[in-house]
Amino acid sequence: HGRGPLLLYVLDVMELPDPVLPQLPALLGPDVPAAGVLVVGNKVDLLPADRRGHLGRLRQRVAAACARAGLLGAALVDIRLVSAKTGFGMEGLVSRLQRSWKCAGDVYLLGATNSGKSTLFNTLLRSDYCKSRAPDIVDRATVSPWPGTTLNLLKFPIINPTCDRIFRRQERLKEEATKTEDQLSSEEKKYLNQLKKQGYLVGEVGRTFQQQKCSAEIDFDPDMFSYSIDEDPRDSPKKREEREEFTHNEVKDARWCFDTPGIVKEDCVLNLLTEREVKLVLPSHAIIPRTFILKPGMVLFLAALGRVDYLEGEKPAWFSVLASNLLPVHITTLSSADAIYEKHAAQEFLKVPMGGEERMKEFPPLVPQDITLKGIGTTEAVADIKLSSAGWVAVTAHTEDELMLRAYTPKGTALVVREPPLLPYISTIRGARIPGTPAYRTKKPPSFVENLRTTGSR
Repeated sequence: HGRGPLLLYVLDVMELPDPVLPQLPALLGPDVPAAGVLVVGNKVDLLPADRRGHLGRLRQRVAAACARAGLLGAALVDIRLVSAKTGFGMEGLVSRLQRSWKCAGDVYLLGATNSGKSTLFNTLLRSDYCKSRAPDIVDRATVSPWPGTTLNLLKFPIINPTCDRIFRRQERLKEEATKTEDQLSSEEKKYLNQLKKQGYLVGEVGRTFQQQKCSAEIDFDPDMFSYSIDEDPRDSPKKREEREEFTHNEVKDARWCFDTPGIVKEDCVLNLLTEREVKLVLPSHAIIPRTFILKPGMVLFLAALGRVDYLEGEKPAWFSVLASNLLPVHITTLSSADAIYEKHAAQEFLKVPMGGEERMKEFPPLVPQDITLKGIGTTEAVADIKLSSAGWVAVTAHTEDELMLRAYTPKGTALVVREPPLLPYISTIRGARIPGTPAYRTKKPPSFVENLRTTGSR
């Protein structure tokens, strides 16, 4: 259409540093004129707020990752934080797209596998971003934890954001923002409560422009009512429903939003797992942080996918695990850690991987990496130890206390020391200490709904 496309890059904020992001500048070469990138940090609903302003800090982390990848200046249109699943930030993303990109060029959704790209496509499909008839015509993208499920290039036509449409949309958003939860219908409340159980940050995605439904026609077949006493009544064969299609006028000058197959990440632990195991490892609900206080000589296991040894240090330190709530965490001593792994790997105690001794024969061994950290205070983590895509451990230590650690991940997967940490104050939202154990009682922070008027304090 004479203008380069907009690349809507979907990034899982928990995966920072994102392994695919550095490849984007190569897509913006001379063969793609005037293209831009809008980076969408997805899955913010899964992360608890460790302190006020945590979304601002997350955005800074994404911006820093973009800068390191070479996305600067005009090429980087914007950075938005959203949850494609719960709807948080999605209305703002639609407004941003309509305000800056309008309907000037096609839009392509890019992203690594399991970044939530197909969920974002489906959410945009039922928003004001696409033509009103599109949800009834366009097939939805397949949402699955298994790589390569979006095999076809799905697309929907982008609505032209005229002045009248923008005005009507703004009026709808203003009206919805004045409502409280008490003013919602019972169905809306039920749906909202479901989203609250799944994520910390929730938002509603509505439609200003609805396709008018025609009243259903009743076909009268007199033969249905005329049968002899010896015959049983039979249902007449149903007429084959004709698939709706766009008219020529609807799409002749349309710009399109395309979904694309996910880019498979290298050195990722998910590549080693079965589909059943991937479902346990990938968080589907808000992560509840689990904090432990460890002394030197103690070991933390995250399932059988990661291990952190506290080798040396002057004082105890806090280790906060942020991973799927379905993955077990076990604390033991350095002297018994190897025996525990040998005995319980692929068994119910460590859960993932699963399948017993036969499974472990083909599963790569854990390989170590030595890490040295220096504490900056008892309320702020110094770094995250990211155990590939299985989750991470935020380490909080006393000021100037030097920690000697050894972390393990399966051979061929990436272990990253993330500095600064993603949620530096995560250890401060722990519950009370459980007597006689290194663990603290876990507690789930409250959820927040972005586009409803609150009646009390957050």
